[in-house]
Amino acid sequence: MPLTSTREMFEMAYRGGYAVGAFNVNNMEIIQGIVEAADAERSPLILQVSAGARKYANPVYLRKLVEAAVETATIPIVLHLDHGETFEIAKSCIDGGFTSVMIDGSKHPFEENVRLTKEVVVYAHARGVPVEAELGKLAGIEDAIKSKESVFTDPDEAVEFVKRTGCDSLAVSVGTSHGAYKFKGEPTLDMERLETISKMLPGFPLVLHGASSVLPHLVEEANKYGAKLPGAKGVPEDLIRKAAAMGVCKVNVDTDLRLAMTATIRRVMAESPAEFDPRKYLGPARDAIREVVRHKIKDVMGCAGKA
Repeated sequence: MPLTSTREMFEMAYRGGYAVGAFNVNNMEIIQGIVEAADAERSPLILQVSAGARKYANPVYLRKLVEAAVETATIPIVLHLDHGETFEIAKSCIDGGFTSVMIDGSKHPFEENVRLTKEVVVYAHARGVPVEAELGKLAGIEDAIKSKESVFTDPDEAVEFVKRTGCDSLAVSVGTSHGAYKFKGEPTLDMERLETISKMLPGFPLVLHGASSVLPHLVEEANKYGAKLPGAKGVPEDLIRKAAAMGVCKVNVDTDLRLAMTATIRRVMAESPAEFDPRKYLGPARDAIREVVRHKIKDVMGCAGKA
C-alpha cells in the first residue's frame, strides 16, 4: 500500500469521533515499533518527521526507512513534516515525497503567519498535499521548538485564519505543551475553548501538539535506573479522549516514545552491564515503543480497527 494523505483519514476520524496518532520518528527501531503497533491494532497511522529528526538522521534515510515500513504494513500510512518553519523546508519535503506537511508560522504575527501558510498551501495543493498550520503558541521545549509561555488560540482568529489560508487542519493551543514538563500543578486543558473553536469550524479537523501523557510508569522506571526527571507530568489521557470527540482528528506523541526508549535502554544497561551488542538494548526499546503506541491507539485515541 503506497503512502496516503490525511484528507480521507481525517474525514473518517471526524465522523467517527476518534483521533489518529501522529508519532515522531528518528531511527529504524522507533519506526518499526510504531508501525508494528499500528498494524497489529489495524489503525491508520501518521509518521512525522521534525526538523531535529531531519538533521539527526538525514531526510533520505528517514524517507527510505518509512518506505520500507510501508512495504511491510497493511494499513494506511502518512509521512508528515512536523513543525516546518519555512516555505523552503515544506517545499523540500513535498518534492521529496512527503504526503502531508505542517508549516508552523505561530511565532510570527498573525498577518505573517497567514502569508506564510497561504504560500505553502498554494504550492502543496497544486501537488495534492494537505497542509497543517498552527495558531497560538505552545510552551515547552522539543527539538528546535522553544517557547517560555503559551498563547492560547483565539476562536475568532482561528476562523479567519482557516478561511484566508485554505489550510486543511489547524493545530490549536489550549494548554498542552512540548516536552516532559507540561504542568507544574494540576493538569488541565481549556476544553471550553477547544469546544468553541470546533463549533465555529464545523467539520474541520483540529490538531493537538504536545499531547504526550508522560506515562508515570515510564518516568519511574527511567528514574530508577539513573535518569533525573523529577516532577515530569503530561496530559491526562481522559482529556485526550474528550478532545477526540470535539473535532481533534490528530494527536501528536513524541515524549512518551522517548521515555519508553530511554527507560528501557537504561534498565537493560543496568541489569546487564557487560552487554555491548546494541541489538540487545535497542530491541527491547523497540518492544517498549510498540506497547506504548498500542496503548495510545487502543485506549486513548480510539483509532484501533479503523484502518
